[in-house]
Amino acid sequence: MSEAKPQFHIPAGGEFLLLPPTQQAFAYRNVDRMFATRAVTRGPKVRELPRGTEVAPRYVVDGVEHGVDAYIDRACVSGILAIKRGRIVLERYALGLEEATRWSTMSMVKSLTSTLIGAALQDGAIASLDDKVSSYVPTVRGSAYDAVAVRDLLTMSSGVAWSEDYTDRHSHVNRYSQSLGDKVPGGVLKLLGELKPEHTPGTRFLYNTGDTYLLGCLLSAAVGTTIADYMTRRIWTPQGMEFDAFYTLESDGGQEIGGSRAGMTLRDLGRFGLFLLEGGHGVLPEGWLAEASRPAFTLNPTENSFGATGYGYSWWLQDGVMAAVGFAGQSLCLDPAEELVVVTLSARPQPPYAAAYTVDMKAERAAFHAALTAALR
Repeated sequence: MSEAKPQFHIPAGGEFLLLPPTQQAFAYRNVDRMFATRAVTRGPKVRELPRGTEVAPRYVVDGVEHGVDAYIDRACVSGILAIKRGRIVLERYALGLEEATRWSTMSMVKSLTSTLIGAALQDGAIASLDDKVSSYVPTVRGSAYDAVAVRDLLTMSSGVAWSEDYTDRHSHVNRYSQSLGDKVPGGVLKLLGELKPEHTPGTRFLYNTGDTYLLGCLLSAAVGTTIADYMTRRIWTPQGMEFDAFYTLESDGGQEIGGSRAGMTLRDLGRFGLFLLEGGHGVLPEGWLAEASRPAFTLNPTENSFGATGYGYSWWLQDGVMAAVGFAGQSLCLDPAEELVVVTLSARPQPPYAAAYTVDMKAERAAFHAALTAALR
């Protein structure tokens, strides 16, 4: 029998996509206690974000007017940051989130990883987006990914059969999640190697978190270092991020997860958005933002959680806005025409618990963002 000492319960990593509302916010603030991680390191100089006059948008849903506080409560928001022409005009925290808390990016990090592909192109580490994935990751030779190009992974069009059903414990995405929770070395690549081809690569959009995991493997192989180190050297340190961040890993000391569960602070996600709006500061190829935000596929806005009408290089697109979108309501929205960056961190209830929640989250977000944009004009 051991001595009774204080212990802290951490939800099981394999349950990450299936957590009840009582555990979501705690888990999203403590991803680094649930999964193996690798640090993305800040530098000695922090980019200051000047503060402008605070905006107080009012929006209407179902005939009822609401303000910022109501939006935070109704949409289960943990943090919101709006930066207009380089100045912070709104910054709020809730659900235990604090300024230095690294909240889970969920799939927002897909768009950040895709940005590093642009940096690798600029550096010459990747010759072309039309290169075959198997030329960088020999492990997938002979699999359904053998004929897939880098561009196909960026645009979620690998043509590989994949189920992204978060409610089905046996879906591919939950098998992927369980492997990460169990920290199985090589477990995700083994899963990807078992997948079957379904369509010709590059011809159909199918959201596939496995595609971005493989994109991360490709990136590491191309640049000859870890994704976390490459992010540190090319963007995080030189762009003056305020806090260290982290990528989660598939296993202890293993491959970074390029498409989910990284940990970053609210303001540093805002700084990343500014880095892109400002053209990538020579880190990215000339015109990369325009290329990344060009629709590779047209989408039905009723069939995705953001209401996007298109998909680019791992960015969701809607009316001139490009958005990094993540599970449970995370988003980083860039509006070049309005010179606006909006970051939202959330803990939206998921099925089956969401059925008891009466707020239409998609309509709520759309109404609030429209009011915010209008109030800043």
